[in-house]
Amino acid sequence: MGKQRQTPVHVVWFKRDLRVLDHAPLWWATQMEAPVLPLYIAEPSFLRAHNFDPAHWSFTQACLAELRDQLAGLGQPLVVRVGEAVQTLQSLSRQIPIAKIWAHEETTHLQGYARDRKVAEWAKAQGVELTLLPKNGVVRGLTNRDEWEERREERMRDVQIPVPEGLRPSPIVIGRIPDHTQLRLRRDKRQTQPGGEKEAHRLLQTFLEERGSEYITQMSSPVTGEDACSRLSPHLAYGTISVRTAVQATQKRIRAINKMDSDEREALGGRWTQSLRAFESRLAWRDHFMQKIEMQPDIETENLVRAFDGLRPDGTQGKAQAWLEAWEQGETGYPMVDACMRYLNKTGWLNFRMRAMLVSFAAHDLWLHWRGFAPHLARAFLDYEPGIHYSQLQMQSGTAGNKTLRIYDPLKQGQEYDHDGAFVRRWVPELAAVPTSFIHAPHLMPDAMQKSLGVIVGSDYPRPLVDHKKAAKLAKERLGAVRHDPIAEEEFEMVRQMHGSRRAAVLARKKKPSHEARESEKDDGQLRLF
Repeated sequence: MGKQRQTPVHVVWFKRDLRVLDHAPLWWATQMEAPVLPLYIAEPSFLRAHNFDPAHWSFTQACLAELRDQLAGLGQPLVVRVGEAVQTLQSLSRQIPIAKIWAHEETTHLQGYARDRKVAEWAKAQGVELTLLPKNGVVRGLTNRDEWEERREERMRDVQIPVPEGLRPSPIVIGRIPDHTQLRLRRDKRQTQPGGEKEAHRLLQTFLEERGSEYITQMSSPVTGEDACSRLSPHLAYGTISVRTAVQATQKRIRAINKMDSDEREALGGRWTQSLRAFESRLAWRDHFMQKIEMQPDIETENLVRAFDGLRPDGTQGKAQAWLEAWEQGETGYPMVDACMRYLNKTGWLNFRMRAMLVSFAAHDLWLHWRGFAPHLARAFLDYEPGIHYSQLQMQSGTAGNKTLRIYDPLKQGQEYDHDGAFVRRWVPELAAVPTSFIHAPHLMPDAMQKSLGVIVGSDYPRPLVDHKKAAKLAKERLGAVRHDPIAEEEFEMVRQMHGSRRAAVLARKKKPSHEARESEKDDGQLRLF
């Protein structure tokens, strides 16, 4: 059959939205009474990027396998191709006529935005209609935040889009889902979370009904947070579940708990209502930070407040390079920093407070530019999300214009969130014999104790790269000198006008209770990555 006699297809281009429930492009494409071609493109330029890790493909591969089966059950399996987006679409258009391309609006990094522009230009030149639909609470085309909160809440209230009843198949070879070897990727040796839409919904259910009762009190520790946090972050990043699905399920659970009588609540135990409200708030903060890169994509490469340009060395050479490598490998001489980094490098996940501590240590103690350590964390995080990543790095580094500057004390964080040293001993096993009184500061052990324990600081475990108290003091002085400059203060205000939350005003209009308003007004960036 020649191409001219084939029925044009509607392409549904899957990117980081690997699901069938609450997927607007998929649903609308099935309403057009035409064959549907669900497509995923593994793009070599993305697989070779500085922010990509083989573990990311392991997660993606699992998601694609499940998505292919789900779509096959609807009538048309997922089509997978390896190649750059424009060239792949051009090749497909030679095999079968394309009537329209459906996709989600992608809030992404500069490379992704550039790719999407090229696809839009190609589609226009080919006379192919391209329709992009909102994916979450991020609103495209805004120049300020005046209406953002209300528009996001409208989207969260909308009915979830159902799974289509069926797909008219497309007469095309579906292609295999490539493995690491076929993509010429390094072998993935990490122990990260499994992917797939079913796993996302399982995690959400167990969090809302079993694991989340102490979320509000346990999410700050890497020990308790491993189970108490929802662990949905990679699924939200790769779109195996929509933010709206998570929000509505959380709200439904809160309503059910509120309807319980006192005996039922007592039997349920825990701090369920507080915890789930905190979780719902963090879902909103997630969209809040992603909105920043949507409105200002150069957050990926430039300081939000340009007054900080030149304050930190741009690039790593000599001592700075050695310090960066020690930090990346968990060899800084600060046990809590090292344990958290090694845990992250192995599992791809870490609770938010400890993420903030890692960034704080690199930015303030080691005085490294966030651009220098951003790639390692992007690769380390299984849940790497550009919109959150660069906003958070800048905020924790003090270059984002936030009113509060936070510098985390590694010793204090260890004593408070790993008080018995179990986490450090697990991930820094060379310190296993160190008593609890010295576990977070082994360099303070007397020489005789070091010898008797067989743990020589400087040999078996590194000495601290820097003195935290001195480094923190110097960082505050350096940043403070800029923060109090009148010109910088004007720029701070401009950034706040563009990106600052309007939540307080929205709550005032809704006349929320004062305690809830105070909680919601905390624009301090303490976003917990579930």
